Amino acid sequence: MTTSLLKPVATPAAARKETSSRYHNGRFYNLDPAEKVPHQLWKMFKALLFGNYPRRVPDKSIPIQTLTAAMLDNLAEDAAVVYRLGHSSLLLKLDGHFWLTDPVFSERASPVQFLGSRRFHQPPISVSELPSIKAIILSHNHYDHLDKHTIRQLADKVEYFVTPVGVGLDLQKWGIDPACIIECDWWQSIKIGETEFAATPAQHFSGRSLGDRDSTLWCSWVIKGQQKKLFFSGDSGYFSGFKHIGQEYGPFDITFIETGAYSDIWPDVHMTPEQSVQAHIDLRGKGMVPIHNGTFSLSFHPWDEPFERVSKAAQAQQVTLHTPLIGAQLDLDEPGETEAWWRQ
Repeated sequence: MTTSLLKPVATPAAARKETSSRYHNGRFYNLDPAEKVPHQLWKMFKALLFGNYPRRVPDKSIPIQTLTAAMLDNLAEDAAVVYRLGHSSLLLKLDGHFWLTDPVFSERASPVQFLGSRRFHQPPISVSELPSIKAIILSHNHYDHLDKHTIRQLADKVEYFVTPVGVGLDLQKWGIDPACIIECDWWQSIKIGETEFAATPAQHFSGRSLGDRDSTLWCSWVIKGQQKKLFFSGDSGYFSGFKHIGQEYGPFDITFIETGAYSDIWPDVHMTPEQSVQAHIDLRGKGMVPIHNGTFSLSFHPWDEPFERVSKAAQAQQVTLHTPLIGAQLDLDEPGETEAWWRQ
């Protein structure tokens, strides 16, 4: 079912869109119908203006583990590890290279840095301390996943940028060499060195302004290394596609599943923690790491509620859950037990 891209795709994004099976009438579409979030704008404003939603942000500093260049330099060449840098940003060492997902190092996940959701914590490592990155893997173009300032800071450290169809155009506008950009449609894969990346469906949407909704694709990613097989959800509502991905690519050693920013106002495009656990089961994952939490307040629930609910759901479903401290190393060979750091 998958098709492979053997080299970086430098075709202009506008031309690439026309070849996508998900692109019709000027926009991309989900597999399952999803209600448009803009149709819920009144509900959102009403909730913000009149709702009582306590504890959306921590009332004190949350614990993090500082990560340094020296610590990364001292890793064994064959180490298979991951570090949560916050929200959906993951630093992986796999197959002898470093990989980075959805990097956001800015203070706010917003078009402007004087307004919008502010970080609960600073990144556990600075951009300058990061090692050379073989590839950045992007799931979609929302501001809490694609940060212009961070991309520009990282440009000289990164060999490839792997994106869904259309996202490469933004990167080119920001000065990224088109020869370094690899765009994938759903079910297309690219091999970089010994590691394969397959773009798989997600149920979400895209857009960086009021006028560009769904003009670029969104996706999840299968990371098929020689050492481990991983799944990175990006953003998604719960949908039938998880079972399909599990059948096609599972089982996975670790799944990194969106668990946060959910609301009954937008149930189709973000999962509840209970649905996140079910997605992990559908994917045939062994261990699960809940992501998309602990860094920004992007919904109305208490900041730590995703951790409590996913922990309870995982226990009920007998799912092995890993909740590493932000910045702490998680060994992909022997993840071991992690603590409920959000209760500290």
